[in-house]
Amino acid sequence: MPNYTNEFWTVTSGDLSQRRETLAVPAVTADAGDATKIVIDTADRKQPWIGAGAAITDAAASLIWNSMDADQRHAFLDDCFNPAKGGFSVIRIPLGSCEPAAQPYYTYDDLPFGEHDNFLTKFSLGEGEPGAPDATKDFKHIIPVLLEILKINPAVKIIASPWSAPAWMKNTGHLCQGGHLRFGEWTGNGFDPMHDSFEGCYARYFVKYVEEMGKLGIPIWGVTVQNEPSNAPKWPAMMWTLKQQAQFAHDFLRPAMNEKFPEMRIFINDDSTHNLMWPVRDIVTPDEAAAVDGLTVHTYEGPYSNFFNASRSYSHWMFGMTERRCMIEETPEDAAHIMSGIIGNWLVRNGESFIALWNLALDERGLPNQVGATGRRGVVTIQHETGEVIRNLEYFMLRAFGQDVEPGSVVVRSSNYTPDGWSGGLGSVAFLAPNGDVAAHIYNPTGEPIEAAVTINGEGGSWQKVTVPAWGTVTLHKGYGAINESTVPADGEFELNPAPTHLLGDVAPGKTRVWGKDE
Repeated sequence: MPNYTNEFWTVTSGDLSQRRETLAVPAVTADAGDATKIVIDTADRKQPWIGAGAAITDAAASLIWNSMDADQRHAFLDDCFNPAKGGFSVIRIPLGSCEPAAQPYYTYDDLPFGEHDNFLTKFSLGEGEPGAPDATKDFKHIIPVLLEILKINPAVKIIASPWSAPAWMKNTGHLCQGGHLRFGEWTGNGFDPMHDSFEGCYARYFVKYVEEMGKLGIPIWGVTVQNEPSNAPKWPAMMWTLKQQAQFAHDFLRPAMNEKFPEMRIFINDDSTHNLMWPVRDIVTPDEAAAVDGLTVHTYEGPYSNFFNASRSYSHWMFGMTERRCMIEETPEDAAHIMSGIIGNWLVRNGESFIALWNLALDERGLPNQVGATGRRGVVTIQHETGEVIRNLEYFMLRAFGQDVEPGSVVVRSSNYTPDGWSGGLGSVAFLAPNGDVAAHIYNPTGEPIEAAVTINGEGGSWQKVTVPAWGTVTLHKGYGAINESTVPADGEFELNPAPTHLLGDVAPGKTRVWGKDE
């Protein structure tokens, strides 16, 4: 029978009236009674757990850098990324411009359409001192924020995703509204695929990016071939089929990375599960699958069960969740079903090894951005004039992973009564740390409190009862040594101003999108 020396339990309600409140350790009883039984089975071990975090876009970084003074900024980033506090350990960044952005769109090698730069001699991450008012591109916001985070947590894993290749590499000659790479065309003096084709040039563009970021002390852990390759919006975008991504990775990106960064993690898809309509093994050959490390998904569109078309095709791949946000006016029910249900429960139970939410921060309007899309929210909301912070449900979901679950843990089986993350009864996800610590999240997808009784394999008929609030989560961490018992800082107080909400609203699990409205 385990002999844990320390336990730490918290509760967060869906409406955030309880914000990771510390609970008294529940008494041990021999009778579970009518409570829902949650059995944590550390003998049934599944995928490794890498960590959780969010995207540092130009928009998010601009708020962190410009709206906060130095003390506010350090306190906020330290709360999020310090392993002794929030413990966020994954960051996604754009490889070039994305939306939302505080600056006009750019890539690292912008030329007029019709001109070429085969040797990437004009490649630049930007000019100026990092964070200086006159700095450009990534040097203006993203790089200085990353450098400060890396001082707090040098082990944070950074995943870079392109929204578009430089316009001169595309068939349309434009960054925005889709288009595709100039497949089968030549940009050099000859017919050497790696050095003279557009595909080879673009692969070397990735390598140059990783190299230049490394010179600044920013290690890139992984890249995705393309953000949302099925989406052609009015911001930077580029279209790929899953087959094209796999072929590009196999024929160009992996060979190019092998020259300088052979350990680089390469992921494909990076889009919602509506993209995974067929078994991936029928599209991606085993040789192509061997050239990539895994596949990532967004959770804006379902059916989420399409995920199995990937995870059960190449089970040796690593899987991650790389994008989802909520609206500023999301109901506690819908926000909980998105964040705690699909992302924090269902996907992790079924194979995800890491989580990266969209936009660490946006302001009280959902800005800044280049297309006037107010109404979205980040993991936190930052008042754009004062730098004050309001932590959203997204923050508490991520902190439940970052504070309670050590990177390098493995996901273990635990009782589950919600088949999809938003219906049925209690859901759970559990972890076994390298040192033997056990952590678990118990999630309530309903609008009424539910009592749970928890036990761990090896403890026999010993139960601990706890009430999980509506749309809420109870976390537990049982350990043999010191446990991170840090508390969440108090929020600021300011008005939210999400209206007007532009573009389509995002769809909560179990609902469908009809002309921009959820029903």
